[in-house]
Amino acid sequence: MTQLDVLYRYSAPPTESAVLAMAKVREVYGVRRMEVDEAKKTVRVEYDASRLTEPVIHQLLRRAGLDIAEKMPMFVAPPPSEPVAAT
Repeated sequence: MTQLDVLYRYSAPPTESAVLAMAKVREVYGVRRMEVDEAKKTVRVEYDASRLTEPVIHQLLRRAGLDIAEKMPMFVAPPPSEPVAAT
């Protein structure tokens, strides 16, 4: 079992029917966890990559009625450090 996470940003808050449909996405075999962050307008899905793929997760959320704007990176690379000048 290979666990992966994917993070999406949505543009419009989910409707009541979309929230109910998203609850059913959690019941799909292979979806382990789903977290919605209303403040950041993101949804994070942890899934079993041996059962599902990222495009399938994307499609499940779209069919549930979530207006996905973009896939977000899970981690942001730190800025490069400035070189120390030799004196």
